[in-house]
Amino acid sequence: MTQATEVPEDLRRQLLARIRDVADYPKPGVLFKDITPLLADAEAFTALTEALAAFAQTHGATKVVGLEARGFILAAPVAVHAGVGFVPVRKAGKLPGATLAQRYELEYGSAEMEIHAEDLSAGDRVLVIDDVLATGGTAEASLELIRRSGAEVAGLAVLMELAFLAGRDRVLAALDGAPYQALLTI
Repeated sequence: MTQATEVPEDLRRQLLARIRDVADYPKPGVLFKDITPLLADAEAFTALTEALAAFAQTHGATKVVGLEARGFILAAPVAVHAGVGFVPVRKAGKLPGATLAQRYELEYGSAEMEIHAEDLSAGDRVLVIDDVLATGGTAEASLELIRRSGAEVAGLAVLMELAFLAGRDRVLAALDGAPYQALLTI
C-alpha cells in the first residue's frame, strides 16, 4: 500500500518550515526533529490537525488513538476536528483500572504499552496517530493492541516518517491492507 492521499505541497512546506533540527539530541550522533515550533504556530498546527482529521474521516474512523507522548498532542485535536473519540495509548503502569497490554521490542530491550480495556470494542474503527514513524515497533505494537481489543484498525497516520530507519515496510505488513499516511517523509 502507498500513501492514501497526496499531501499538498503548500502543506508540506508549511510543516517542514516549522520543524527544527537539533543536533546531538538526546545523544551524540542523533539529529532530533523538534516539532515544538510547529505546535506553537496556530496556523500550522491547525493545518496539521485538519489534514489528519480529513484522513480519519475519509477512512471511517470512529476513534483516534494517540501514542505516548507526542502522539497525544496530535491525536486529541484530530479527534475533535473529526468528531470522534480519543483514546491514549500509554506506557505500562500509567493507567488506572483494567488495561490491555502489549509488549514490543526496542533496539536495546523491550517496553510495554497499555489502553483501558473498555475504551475500544468491536464496532470501533480506530486510526492510530503519532508524530514520527521510525523503526515501526511502537506503531506495530499499537495495531496489535487495537486488534486484541476487538476493534478494527482504520489506519495509521504520522506527521513524519524517518525513511532511513525503514519502519514503513514493518508497519505496512502490520496494517494488513489498512491505509497509511505520512505527511512528511524525511
